[in-house]
Amino acid sequence: MSDEITLRPVTADDLDLYEREFSGPEGTGPYQWFGFGSPAALRRRFAETGLLGPDGGVLSVAEAGRTVGRVEWFASTWGRPATSTCWTLAIGLVPAARGRGTGTRAQRLVSEYLFDHTRAERIQAWTDCANRAEQRALEKAGFVREGVLRSAQWRGGQWHDQVIFSLLRADLSGAGPS
Repeated sequence: MSDEITLRPVTADDLDLYEREFSGPEGTGPYQWFGFGSPAALRRRFAETGLLGPDGGVLSVAEAGRTVGRVEWFASTWGRPATSTCWTLAIGLVPAARGRGTGTRAQRLVSEYLFDHTRAERIQAWTDCANRAEQRALEKAGFVREGVLRSAQWRGGQWHDQVIFSLLRADLSGAGPS
């Protein structure tokens, strides 16, 4: 896993890369293709907030200074928001950056960032049951597999089961690479 993987705020050039790389199934891969959508909403959010706010955010993933993807987090709840909010992570890497530990490192870095700068106790992520590469990446980043969410995601004309993982603040000190 490369120590050259870093996270940084999104730039306007990154938005161009996201549109170019993630606008079709070739770039998103089979587990993140949800159909065509307008990039206007992301650009509006970027103009208004830089894609960083109290309810979530987006950071660019860079390898040796070159943008290779993005990590996102958004608030989720398991009950009343005042007592059960946690962060949910999502990641998108350009095809050339996959399979080399970049996603593992990026997910670990964003988790460390969120534990350092927010009061989060829990960070979670889920992926398709067939997405073995992402499951391994999450486990290597220190996440614990919790179970299967049945028929939780509509994609490609059918419902798909998802595997949910979590990382607790207390887990961070004893698991995975730092």
